[in-house]
Amino acid sequence: MIPTIAEAARQFETRALSPVELTKACLARIEACDGAINAFLLRTEERALADAKAAEQRMMSGARRGKLDGIPIAHKDIYNTAGIRTTAHSRLLADNVPTQDATTVRKLAEAGTVMLGKLATHEFAWGGPSFDLPWPPARNPWNTDHFTGGSSSGTGAALAAGMILGGTGTDTAGSIRNPAGLCGVVGIKPTYGLCSRGGILPLAHTLDHAGPLAWTVEDCALLLQAMAGYDQADPASANRKVPDFSAKLGAGAQGLRVGVVRHFHERDVAVSDATTRGIEETLGLLQGLGATIRDVTLSPLADYNACGYVIMSAEAFAIHQRWMLTVPGQYGALLRDRLALGGLIGGADYVQAQRRRRELAAEMKAAMEEIDILLCACQPGEAARIDAAPKWSGLETEGFTLPFNVSGYPAISMRAGFGTGGLPVSVQLAAKPFDEATLFQIAHALEQASDWHNRRPSMRRA
Repeated sequence: MIPTIAEAARQFETRALSPVELTKACLARIEACDGAINAFLLRTEERALADAKAAEQRMMSGARRGKLDGIPIAHKDIYNTAGIRTTAHSRLLADNVPTQDATTVRKLAEAGTVMLGKLATHEFAWGGPSFDLPWPPARNPWNTDHFTGGSSSGTGAALAAGMILGGTGTDTAGSIRNPAGLCGVVGIKPTYGLCSRGGILPLAHTLDHAGPLAWTVEDCALLLQAMAGYDQADPASANRKVPDFSAKLGAGAQGLRVGVVRHFHERDVAVSDATTRGIEETLGLLQGLGATIRDVTLSPLADYNACGYVIMSAEAFAIHQRWMLTVPGQYGALLRDRLALGGLIGGADYVQAQRRRRELAAEMKAAMEEIDILLCACQPGEAARIDAAPKWSGLETEGFTLPFNVSGYPAISMRAGFGTGGLPVSVQLAAKPFDEATLFQIAHALEQASDWHNRRPSMRRA
């Protein structure tokens, strides 16, 4: 069994495990499992073994760089990697080899991580799951006939399958939290500006966030510690001191004030019985841990989604306009149609959406003045079959994740049980800006109070 990041770090410390042994185990797991899952677009075995040997030498000489030193991870394939192909899962960039690492790739490498390769995404982080691209879409390890969520699809799948210990993702409308929720792992979208997007291919500049996914809350905190920080290469980067994200782990939930946005899942969008049960069981755990619970009312979920979808579509088309006008046939059909819709959005629509965004952000700020955490659904239920994933997701049914991209507030998704099909269901928690430490505190308390994180997929087909 592949350990968690925290477990591996402890085993490195006692010399019970070596980075080379762990890396070889991950590579063997990839070889055995990825043929059915398609999480990797590119494996970097030589680089991984070189990274692992360097980490092992540091370990043996007493010069370890920290808890991430020697930990095998992989990157979503919109993160630039120097000398290593970065495709955005698109034929348009099939031969693209960057000359520089993304800022967060460099920071994680400096922390000593071992790079196993590049992971599947939706095309340019929006068009998926698509079956007309050079590489197939990633599949859900809990049942490979089912969807992973997106767009950090390969990261969620590789983690759930035990092929990597941690990975990077991006989140414009839920692209970290969606695959985390549907694949049964943990994913955090940090506060807007906390993690640099320098060297990451953009989807929508005012909504894009970078962050980590991992098997546990603690592991996410460790990864975020290395990724966060100011970067002048990102105009939206927040120039502020990075706190210790693990400082409150183990502090429990006693006295924390939790606001539940019930109308999101009780009135605005229908959810499965298993999702409702997961939310109620989570609230019961929180009460048992000493948190106080109150209901919170925000604008309808449709308002947040309409606002965010207009902004995302318009900004995405602006980024892709040249290619859409000159080589539209090079895109997969799904992304091409979504981008084309963005081209029909006028300047007045975009300005009105940004105006409404300010109102919704102010509403969320006011709602959180006397609470520490917002809780709501993450997904309506278990993952759909991969051949039944909706083309117009976000338009056909509103998503639960986009409100926190619109506001820029940090939000984490984590497993909250399992549905009738045996796939995970999830819950979402959000905190005030730059209060990731409290978000990790309460999520860790929940994780420790349940046993959901002890169950791994058997990777079966229906």
